[in-house]
Amino acid sequence: MPSRIPRTLPRLLALAALLGASPLALAAPGKTPSFDIARVANDIKILSSDEYEGRGPATRAETKTITYIAEAFKAAGLKPAGDKGSFFQDVPLLRSDIVGTPSLSMAIGGTATPLTQGDQIAVRAASTGQTAVKLDQAPLVFVGYGVKAPERNWDDFKGIDLKGKIMVVLVNDPDFEGGEGDFGGKLMTYYGRWTYKYEEAARQGAAGVLVIHESEPASYGWATVKNSNTNTMFDIVRSDPTKAHTAMEGWIQKDLATRLFQASGTDFDAAKAAARKADFRPMPLKATMTASYQVKPEIITSHNVAGVLPGSGHPEETVIYSAHWDHLGIGAPDAKGDTIYNGALDNASGTAALLELARAYGKGKKPDRSVLFLAVTAEEKGLLGSEYYAANPLRPLATTVGAINMDGPFAAEKTRDFSISGAAKLDLLTMLTEEAGKVGRHYTPDARPEAGSFYRSDHFPFAKRGVPAISYDAGQELVNGGAARGKQLADVYTRDRYHQPADEYDASWNTDSWQGDLALLYRLGDRLANGRTWPNWSADSEFRAAREATAAQRK
Repeated sequence: MPSRIPRTLPRLLALAALLGASPLALAAPGKTPSFDIARVANDIKILSSDEYEGRGPATRAETKTITYIAEAFKAAGLKPAGDKGSFFQDVPLLRSDIVGTPSLSMAIGGTATPLTQGDQIAVRAASTGQTAVKLDQAPLVFVGYGVKAPERNWDDFKGIDLKGKIMVVLVNDPDFEGGEGDFGGKLMTYYGRWTYKYEEAARQGAAGVLVIHESEPASYGWATVKNSNTNTMFDIVRSDPTKAHTAMEGWIQKDLATRLFQASGTDFDAAKAAARKADFRPMPLKATMTASYQVKPEIITSHNVAGVLPGSGHPEETVIYSAHWDHLGIGAPDAKGDTIYNGALDNASGTAALLELARAYGKGKKPDRSVLFLAVTAEEKGLLGSEYYAANPLRPLATTVGAINMDGPFAAEKTRDFSISGAAKLDLLTMLTEEAGKVGRHYTPDARPEAGSFYRSDHFPFAKRGVPAISYDAGQELVNGGAARGKQLADVYTRDRYHQPADEYDASWNTDSWQGDLALLYRLGDRLANGRTWPNWSADSEFRAAREATAAQRK
């Protein structure tokens, strides 16, 4: 499923000039260069063109994309930081495709109900390595939010045996509706993420899992669910994939779920209300599911692209800038028949920002610490490129000062604020807030912490291993129209373009925020690269212990 929604990117047609931008000016440490906005726009235009076919991993478009990035890194003066002296890090992945059209149906209260892939239901190609999925009248069981959290005295399963059964779960976590409770209120915990629910289904021994889609708690519409689940699936290569995945994983529309509950003698709202309480007990539904489809699994190799500017004083210490280069590739046609998911904003824009920052550092005075520029693969498939890097780092994580990620880093127009993806307390945010204050911008917390954005960008694999890491967000409080208009533009983008073929380059984008956004990103990295501080997480952060465990390796 998707990455964080780039809610602050250009959404609507607002006139902007891409001509006349200044070439990159040299900058000494502590000074901010001027960035070539026309060049940034051109990088986005090229990377999101139809010729790049949506930048799907392990396609011919990947070769074209990573070559473009590596050549830009080389031209910027970076040194190869990948495998065997190259700019590339091999990322082995399990790629799975459904062969043909899956046969899907339910018996709801005794009534046979055929289901169409992409309409009422969206099932994924199995990530277990098996070549076929066959379910014959598997019973459906509603297990609330599908959460087992001993530290919160919460167990939605109550010892039920789910072997041979399909687990039906709500999206998000139990606090979403009421805004308070055992799960941090509106702030989504990891228990609310669909990835957790899939993992828990595997731990429970279920035959499959179906997440009930609702746009508000999911933070995206059905089009996003369909487009993200009915194409090629990827996962890291696991020794036993059944420990992380069930054979069938998918989503269903709320209307279908409503029918399931009605046939079982209750209604959707009542079932959801019951699931918000710790005493909830699993509810067998008067419905079964039958499914049959072939799956083609194969191990492929995708690539991260890594270039480093070695430090002049402490080259063994590393500051990371990252962005994912991939998008959804070629998929189901939209209403206009367009099958290329160009991913201009998500995330050709972040990749373009990464390249421009590399040029800025490459042309400036060498920093004291090394700066690694990392373009990662398969973010759209579950942060797989960044997860692989964090598990197999090219440079030690213990001496990685911090990671600054860019996933849709530009605002629709010039803003008065900035934000980060999700909610976290760490020194990097304090430092970024200080740098923003110098240019009259302020920090605004993530407007939708319930969307779980912290877990949906490539900083997260670093964070969970203790590395201070953030994903930059350019803010939503527009100079022209304030936060209300910023939200309006964000909502339009989410509805009409996010994870759809319509996410295309548009020469009429307003680029007024881009210079300032790149400057903030540069200033934070420059401060880290030319300082001697080791930023950390707040004392009450769940990530601090992992950082402290490696403290002896830092000088």
